[in-house]
Amino acid sequence: MSRVLITGAAGFIGMHTSIRFLKAGWEVIGLDNMNEYYSIDLKMNRVKEIYNVAAHSSNSFSLLQEDLNSDVWERLSDHSFDAVIHLAAQAGVRYSIENPRAYLESNILGFQSVIEFIDKHSIERFVYASSSSVYGKSSVQPFTETESCNQPESYYAATKKSNELMAQSYYKTKGVSSMGLRFFTVYGPWGRPDMAPYLFAKAAFKGEPIKVFNHGNQKRDFTYVGDIVEGIFLSVEEFEKVKGAEIFNIGFGAPTGLMDFISEIESVTSRELEKSLVEAQLGDVEVTYANTRKLQSTFGYSPKVGLEEGVSNFIEWFKSYHENSYS
Repeated sequence: MSRVLITGAAGFIGMHTSIRFLKAGWEVIGLDNMNEYYSIDLKMNRVKEIYNVAAHSSNSFSLLQEDLNSDVWERLSDHSFDAVIHLAAQAGVRYSIENPRAYLESNILGFQSVIEFIDKHSIERFVYASSSSVYGKSSVQPFTETESCNQPESYYAATKKSNELMAQSYYKTKGVSSMGLRFFTVYGPWGRPDMAPYLFAKAAFKGEPIKVFNHGNQKRDFTYVGDIVEGIFLSVEEFEKVKGAEIFNIGFGAPTGLMDFISEIESVTSRELEKSLVEAQLGDVEVTYANTRKLQSTFGYSPKVGLEEGVSNFIEWFKSYHENSYS
């Protein structure tokens, strides 16, 4: 049986990724420090969901509640891994402006801990999370992997670009192959409560107003979490196609206006949101638009879930998860 280590397993994408690999017959070991950046209860419930899937399959899941910068790597050395998927990171563009040191410790030093483990144990398949945030305002639309990405708009973006450079240096000096996936605005069931889809859904059910930044003139390449996870799974299963330290965009491949996304939330919830149009936030770019041809041609990646279906799935989960909290 193949075994995968997934860091950030209690996170939004980490939970779905863990379940996907369990269903495909992999043994999954998760690592997560369960920090308090957002609801620990939500993270714990995600973990319960993973364990529930494992209990109904012949495959096992275990979670180590440890920090990336701890001695956990010594204990993990007792296991052999066929792949490592590194999703753990301190998230949030605006929080990185206020608390850059948290990002240094998690996103830079934490990444170093992971790639040292990869190198020491000669693990051949290494996939890690980068971000569309690396592109910044000067990049040409649609974003392609050949952009230099040397003008980050936030410290978070700078740490993600640093990860890509670190991976490149480890390939050149130590022969460590890797695949960095630049995620574009992931949404769906079990999403983060600090992200716009969750905030909009909560406001719709509570009858509260929402802030619409940049006066609603933003566009995002909203990508359903199931499509993201399929891309991750394909990347690991066919990792032999990776040549060195490669970077791939992973998104839906078409930007959606923020006001259109809000309209879809309103349609599915049958509630009209009161909107307060405000200035853009520091660190934001106006449009994100992924050119995904490289991932498509290399791995056959093809996103399948459109906005209507994706938002419907998200709202269905939201209502179920909160039960009677919102009428």
